[in-house]
Parts: sequence; C-alpha cells; structure tokens
Amino acid sequence: MNFPSYLLRRILLMIPTFFGITILCFGVFQIAPGGPVENYLAKIRFSGGSGAGGEAGHGAGSASNRAVTEEVVEELKKRYNFDKPIYVRYGLWLKDLAQLEFGYSHTQGQKVLDVIVSKLPVSLIFGLTSFFLTYLVCIPLGIIKALRDGSRFDMSTSGLLFVLYSVPEFMLAILLIHFFAGGQYFEWFPIQGLHSLDWESFTLWEKFKDVTWHMVLPLICYMIGNFTTLTILMKNSIIEQIKQDYVRAALARGVSQRVVVFKHALRNAILPISTGFGGILLAFFSGSLLIEKIFNLDGIGKLLYQATIERDYPIVMAVIAIVAILGQFALLLSDILYRLIDPRIDFSSKD
Repeated sequence: MNFPSYLLRRILLMIPTFFGITILCFGVFQIAPGGPVENYLAKIRFSGGSGAGGEAGHGAGSASNRAVTEEVVEELKKRYNFDKPIYVRYGLWLKDLAQLEFGYSHTQGQKVLDVIVSKLPVSLIFGLTSFFLTYLVCIPLGIIKALRDGSRFDMSTSGLLFVLYSVPEFMLAILLIHFFAGGQYFEWFPIQGLHSLDWESFTLWEKFKDVTWHMVLPLICYMIGNFTTLTILMKNSIIEQIKQDYVRAALARGVSQRVVVFKHALRNAILPISTGFGGILLAFFSGSLLIEKIFNLDGIGKLLYQATIERDYPIVMAVIAIVAILGQFALLLSDILYRLIDPRIDFSSKD
C-alpha cells in the first residue's frame, strides 16, 4: 500500500472513530442525572420557596412550585429536545454540528461558539507557546546531554528534570507562587491573571511585556511534564544513533563528532519525537483545569470543568467534538511529518 492510499484509509477511519467518541459521550451525558431540565427546575423551586417564611409560606411555596413545574416541565423538555428519543437528539446534534451550530449555553446565556471563542485566546497563547518552547529547548538540550553523557552536566540536569517531573503540576504551581510571587521570599512575578488591571492603558510593547511576565509561572507548569519526557527521549535517541555503524564509519574517516551528529544522526534521532509534532493542532485547545484555577486563567480547561459541573451539555459536546476532530488530524499530521523526515518509512499494511 502506497502512502496516498494509506492517508485515504486513515481519513476514512476517522469517520467511525468520531462517531464512536461522540456517541459514547452523548449517551453518557444524556442519561446522567441532573441534566439541564432538572437544574432549571431546581432553580425555579429554590426561588419559589425562598420568599416566604414560616409554615404558611413554606406550604404556599410548595404548591406554587408544583404548579410551576407542571406548566414549565414540558416546555423545558421541548427546548432541550428531551421529549424526543436519544437517537433523534443525537441526529439533531449532528445536524447542527454539520452547520457549525453548537447550540446555546443555558448557563452562559450565549451561543456555544461565542463562549468557546471568548475562552480560546488563553488556551491558544499557552498551548502554542508551550508547544514550540518545549521542542525548541528539548531538542538542543537532549543533544547536548547525549554528547556529554555521564558528565556532571548530564547527571545534574537529569536529576533536576526527574525531580520536576515527579512534582504534580498543581503542587509545582503552588510552590512557584509561594517562592516567586507570594511576597514571602521573592515577588518577581504576578500571582494570577494574564495581564495587569491597567493593561488597556499600556502601549503595544508594554502590553507584550506585561502578558509575557504573567505567563512565566503558568507556562513552566504547562511545559514541565512533556519537557522532561522529550529531553530524555531526544538524548537516548542520539545515543542510539551514535552507536550505529554509519556514525562509527564517519568518525573513523576523521569527520568530527559534531558534524556527524548534526548532519547525519540528528535526522534519524528526531524520528521518535516527531510523532508529537501533530500536537500543534491540539495546542489550540490546550487547557489545564488545575493550572487555570490556581493562576486564575479563563481558558478552555476551566470552561469545560464548569460546563460539566453545571451540566451545560452543549458546551461539553462542542469541546469534545472539536478535540476529537483535531486529535485525529493531529495523528494524521504526525504520520505525514514522519514520512517527510524519513521517506523510507513504509506504511504498508501487514493485515
């Protein structure tokens, strides 16, 4: 099977994969207790019973709640399509999705697409920045560690990386704030937010510096997990290539180690980490609930958590659908980049 045929097969396989993901998630959300209808009715009951006091007030409130519920419940079911079978509701959701209509958020009071777009800048900034910085730093650092394998530099940096990797991201965030933003030790960075309160009055350059300064601590938390993994993977890949016969032959001919590594070994060594290059697509929707909560960042992670808690299913399903599509195209992009880096890669099926 040639590469174009392989790509076509992969694209065709995306369709059932997408349906599988969305059907499973849609079904779970639809049958889970405490949906939008129940939440809305609970708000009506709470407001209806909170205005009166004493026995009489409580009894009047209860009667009013029953009357309101009987009048409103059918209208609410129609509004959220809960008067229809689940497969019909899924079909209506797919129809809206095909028209890029993600529905209406009953908690935000806006169109779902508008809500997601409003939260996207934070995820976009941190997702793309952490993605590029991770690879820009990990690849050179991994190469240096491989060339200096066993040295004091290699041992000390490996120890530091593994210590940072073992610390949970929320704990690392708390420690960074405590030591570098809380004021007890150093007050080098802002505690939370993406910009200062008077940000609007800044010049363009001042805005850039202010946002960059606010990003430092949360960006460290975003990067640290992948940073350690990619650095060690890059180092081991370089070491593995250095042991190959073609590298030894080049060194025997008098070619310097640096030239051999950067001109020949690097191309082969970068293959194992090239599978993550497609993650640039998912970087647009990158979000971490804990990091966004601790640093008070209003991004996709925090939005998805709040929507799940409040049973705002249109938002949850919209994010899941977008991430499912981007995730599959990210894997496809990784395969394409893999083939571009090494055209000898054979994607032939062995079935």
